[in-house]
Amino acid sequence: MSSPTEPDRPGGYALPTGALQAQRRAKRELEDADIHLLGDTAKPHEPNTGRLKAAHSARNPNTRVYVGDCRDVLAKLPERGEVDLIFADPPFNWDVPYESWRDGMSRAEYERFTFDWLDGCIDALSPTGSLWVNIPDDTAAEIVLHLKRRGLTMINWCVWHFRFGQNRDSSFIMSKVHALYFAKDPDQRIWNPEHIMELSDRASVYADPRTMAKDQNKGLRLPMDVWYGKYWGRIQGNNKERRHQHHNQIPEVYLERVILACSNEGDLVLDPFLGSGGTCTVAKAWGRRSIGIEHSAVNAKSAWERIQNGMVRKGAAATPTEEASLNRRRRSD
Repeated sequence: MSSPTEPDRPGGYALPTGALQAQRRAKRELEDADIHLLGDTAKPHEPNTGRLKAAHSARNPNTRVYVGDCRDVLAKLPERGEVDLIFADPPFNWDVPYESWRDGMSRAEYERFTFDWLDGCIDALSPTGSLWVNIPDDTAAEIVLHLKRRGLTMINWCVWHFRFGQNRDSSFIMSKVHALYFAKDPDQRIWNPEHIMELSDRASVYADPRTMAKDQNKGLRLPMDVWYGKYWGRIQGNNKERRHQHHNQIPEVYLERVILACSNEGDLVLDPFLGSGGTCTVAKAWGRRSIGIEHSAVNAKSAWERIQNGMVRKGAAATPTEEASLNRRRRSD
């Protein structure tokens, strides 16, 4: 006898009723599973207890940038337990020549570093908060296990797919990074699907009038969990978003989707690895308060200039207006 299923499960797969709830309950069991990872063998970081002072700040909305080790800043943050959304794009430990960061730790050291900043982020999150981590294949599994054993729930394992991958001869070309989406409370988390809808293929490609005539969604759908398209490529060359002194920038459209979906206007957004300043730039453009932490004072200054200048492509990830939807349909006809 077959199990009851959810008929609207995408991709041709049918998920047995209750399976999703069971998966989410299982994460609580991981807290007691005594799982050991290599990073557990390394010594945890002892946070600096010095005074915390923002290097750059502004009001309306409140925006602050701190310079220092994010593990130290997170431990002293006045808003611990009040952050609504955290987006983290950490160093990948790929020997990138950062201005003031050693990006070539041993595997155990790097995992310990990762667990330490993740723990700081967990402590900073509000009960309804969400945590996103942008990470390549190397450490994705360890991050997922650590967050689950700390009691967080995975909502999605998304993939940012880009053209012009990094060439290699020894294996398939890398053309993706993982976007891991976790929440403290899956039922009470902030979630605004109506803000990030996109035109469905039936509406945008086939211009199916039946889809547009529906009372619900009007030919729009939620994005799938593999993200690609216009403005989703790696930031390089003459891209308008490019900050020439920064490595591995995240496209604004990626950050915009996360911020619109997982925070409300006036909420507090935090980025523990600010880099070029994209997270705070997008947060400010959409009326969110934000905190950025950057190890390099030089990078922090450059990021602050970007935050003040504002977004290049505001609205690229936002739900199309009815007028915009109609215009796209006309162009496809």
